[in-house]
Amino acid sequence: MNCLFRVFTDNVLRQGAVHEAATARVLKLEDAGVIEGYTIKVDQAKLGYEVHAFITVFAHHMNHQPFHTFIKKQESYVQNNYKISGEGCYLLECKFPSNDLLDSFLKELNKYVNYKLSIVISK
Repeated sequence: MNCLFRVFTDNVLRQGAVHEAATARVLKLEDAGVIEGYTIKVDQAKLGYEVHAFITVFAHHMNHQPFHTFIKKQESYVQNNYKISGEGCYLLECKFPSNDLLDSFLKELNKYVNYKLSIVISK
């Protein structure tokens, strides 16, 4: 039983359900596909990732594989890679420890695609 499952069932228990019934209910919801998974929200800034950027990617070639290969190697910075319609082909949500690392990332990214950068000022 994973940690998040235990937290979920513990919350159900606080609401007055017995452990076996709560576990059975949660397992049934998982089997039905209602519960798809469990997540933990992490404060990235406290881990040193203070630069939050959205990068709109413009790919001018039909072969996007080199871009995808590069992005897969950058998973410590790229939180989400969305294929989008409208302006651009992809929207990257990234977090970096510093502007210097963001700059290095952008120089490498520019070998594969063009981009437009937006920095998050506050939430």
